Amino acid sequence: MRTNDEIIKLLKELTAERGYSISELARRVDMAKSAVSRYFNGTREFPLNRVNEFAKALGATPEYILGVNANDDITNIYNKLDTNRKKKVYNFANQQLDEQNNVIVFPKNNKSEVSVYGAVSAGTGEYLLDNNPELVPYEGVVPEHDYAVIVNGDSMLPLFEDKQIIFVKKTFEARSGQVVIAYYDNQAYVKKYVNDEKGARFVSLNKSYDDMPIDETHETQIIGVVVL
Repeated sequence: MRTNDEIIKLLKELTAERGYSISELARRVDMAKSAVSRYFNGTREFPLNRVNEFAKALGATPEYILGVNANDDITNIYNKLDTNRKKKVYNFANQQLDEQNNVIVFPKNNKSEVSVYGAVSAGTGEYLLDNNPELVPYEGVVPEHDYAVIVNGDSMLPLFEDKQIIFVKKTFEARSGQVVIAYYDNQAYVKKYVNDEKGARFVSLNKSYDDMPIDETHETQIIGVVVL
């Protein structure tokens, strides 16, 4: 079986071969981009219980990614069993095959269209929600949401990339630490909302951008929380 480093190296190669970005891979395996990034940069070990999703997304088999030969493993285990247990294994395998042959599996289509209500800025501000949504092709798992928007800019890297579609639940309140859509001086932003001993503010994940203080000198309103 491959080591964690070997698995990650292989996943990076397969991702590059298919021309996927980390965001696209994350959508295909229904995970947050930040989680996949942590696997790829080695700050967290790859979760073996998610190998099936990664294998399907990358057009490989779980056995290939893990570096194991399932047939050899099963044969070795079977040969070590006594006669009664071999019969049980054989009967169970036949039962599983019968169930498999009687199930109609419909192909899963992750391609869809989503209604996008304009853009939100990860940098200098945008105007949003003109009530004229545009249907935009989207490939990936669409979470439950109230509306979708497109990110403009790089201030929320590495969580969101420029031109990425994000999904939002409508709300006028948020907890400190949540990523929100907010009006700030009449322009729409996607930012992390923080409220601590330093005060309330909107924060960019890209540290090249300054915090945006929430105080009496600025008109602010939270209009949604990003569904991650």
